[in-house]
Amino acid sequence: MPATFLHRLLDLFVGLFRASMLGYGGGPASIPLLEAEAVEHYHWLTPDEFATLLAAGNALPGPILTKMAGYIGYHVAGWVGALVGLITVVLPTALLLIGLLGLLQRFSESPVVAGMLKGVRPVVWVLFISLAIDYLAFVKTPPAILIAGAALAGIYLLHLHPAVLVAGALVVGAVFLR
Repeated sequence: MPATFLHRLLDLFVGLFRASMLGYGGGPASIPLLEAEAVEHYHWLTPDEFATLLAAGNALPGPILTKMAGYIGYHVAGWVGALVGLITVVLPTALLLIGLLGLLQRFSESPVVAGMLKGVRPVVWVLFISLAIDYLAFVKTPPAILIAGAALAGIYLLHLHPAVLVAGALVVGAVFLR
């Protein structure tokens, strides 16, 4: 394998590792970090490509970060890149989870641990809000505004499952937004 290919694989590992390991709160909390790596730092994707990937990833079942890492890896370095992407976001966090759960069980009554968890929650909240604000730019046409409004109403007024909303948006897009 040429050195440039190995360099791309190393960049994939580093970028995806940072995004997955620093995203406290699960896959959705890692999305802004993944965007910073894939769009802003490494320029693997444009903002529009990332938004499309995020939408497609949310439309499919399974963990969002894993799907996105697999696609980004494939986009950057083919099937080997996809494998590196998947291993990078799954294996380290799985091993850490096993170790961390053991520690949390051992120190579950500790006020320090409880304080740490309470301290990090507002940061995760801000990451979600910043992601939402960033993607408001994609909701600028009347159809997109109507779909977003209907989705908000579906979630908060009708208490619909998000999968129903995603499926409905796919149908509306296929029928009316061709």
